[in-house]
Amino acid sequence: MKQRLSSTHKKVVIRKLDKSLVRGYVDPRTYMNPNGVELLEYDGHLVSVPLDQIKAVFFVRDFEGNPQRSERKIFHSRPRQSGLWVRMIFKDNEVLEGLTPNNLLDLDPTGFSITPPDVYSNNLRIFVPRSSLTAMEVLGVIRDGRLRREQPRVAEGPGKAGELLGQIDLFSPPRPAQAKPATKD
Repeated sequence: MKQRLSSTHKKVVIRKLDKSLVRGYVDPRTYMNPNGVELLEYDGHLVSVPLDQIKAVFFVRDFEGNPQRSERKIFHSRPRQSGLWVRMIFKDNEVLEGLTPNNLLDLDPTGFSITPPDVYSNNLRIFVPRSSLTAMEVLGVIRDGRLRREQPRVAEGPGKAGELLGQIDLFSPPRPAQAKPATKD
């Protein structure tokens, strides 16, 4: 059986602060470098776009997308995936919400990688440089998609049936004070 290998280059559309677009392919593991974002343009030229000129890097399904479709930029209700629910305000006052991983090891000093609110849009992931934002706020911490209530843990064993673990006994009678041995002076 022949196994098909997936491509390491992903389709991206870079929206620059001057509203122009750059379409091309990037290696998602190495596209960031000290000079900015390096990509192979659609026509085959290798270019580097400086980070201070980038508004966002959109990892897309298709380069053209669907121009008739109106894309959601905010969540209408609580997100169903886990992560930090964030709201970002760009320098041009555009507002975008998304989910970013709730893991300090995934933080990038140059920007944020988010999952957009519209799962049916052309955008799969978005990288937003810190330099393109005026504000960012955390709206919530989403543990998982389901509402989960923790069940109280009950101790098992003789004499402990029905006792809740981790609970202190607030209403038991006080224990008698122990007598201290007398000391000689």
